Amino acid sequence: MDPVIFVKALIMGVVEGLTEFLPISSTGHLILAASLLDFTGEKVKVFEIVIQAGAIFAVIWEYRARIAFVVAGMFTEARARRFILNLVIAFLPAAVLGFIFSGMIKQALFKPVPVALAFIIGGFVILWVERGQHVEQHARIQTVDDMTAMDALKIGLAQAFALIPGTSRSGATIIGGLLFGLSRKAATEFSFFLAIPTLLAATVYSLWKERALLSAADIPMFGVGTVAAFVSAFICVRWLLRYISSHDFSLFAWYRIAFGVLVLLTSWSGTVVWAE
Repeated sequence: MDPVIFVKALIMGVVEGLTEFLPISSTGHLILAASLLDFTGEKVKVFEIVIQAGAIFAVIWEYRARIAFVVAGMFTEARARRFILNLVIAFLPAAVLGFIFSGMIKQALFKPVPVALAFIIGGFVILWVERGQHVEQHARIQTVDDMTAMDALKIGLAQAFALIPGTSRSGATIIGGLLFGLSRKAATEFSFFLAIPTLLAATVYSLWKERALLSAADIPMFGVGTVAAFVSAFICVRWLLRYISSHDFSLFAWYRIAFGVLVLLTSWSGTVVWAE
């Protein structure tokens, strides 16, 4: 593999893993990172989606005991069946809308300036939720096992907003969960679990749809990005679970706003020529 491509794939994988489960938009960061690295094109767009699988494998490994219980008990345990049903319900809105509108969204919004605007708007939404509500004191759902089908549907509808790049799938589901009465831990963990079918489906669909673009020569590049995403996501998931035990999400909101403003300023001033 070309050493330059190796380094770019490695950086992109680390960016994916570090941002996938934080409410700061992995897609937005990948679009901006790819622009800065001059790592663009249709094949790179597929790469950005496929390496999400690495981040998902990190969640599967972290929650392997819980996932094993659900798989083993899907036909015998009511709690396991309810958990699976809730994931299916929450998965469907984004899956259906993404299937219908993904092409239109990619053409219009997968660009640095719209991503930056979504960063800023999303940051203010997080601040509004965190400062306008005493989340933990009013949480009626303490664990993901307490969720109803209606709770799952609401979070699924919230996740659909993440079809807009820069919004953040994690941000939409976690902040949506807080608005709908989940505790911070329950909202974060359900966001992790919901990522498994959502991102794996996106990965498989993208590989199948764009298979004509790919060849065996691309395997090393995709492999480097996926492994890097796995390692960095595993570290990030562990860190985030510790962080939310004593902090809210305001830090991420201010980061989103500052980063979005920086992108807009550099774009309008010409300091950085963001590739589209």
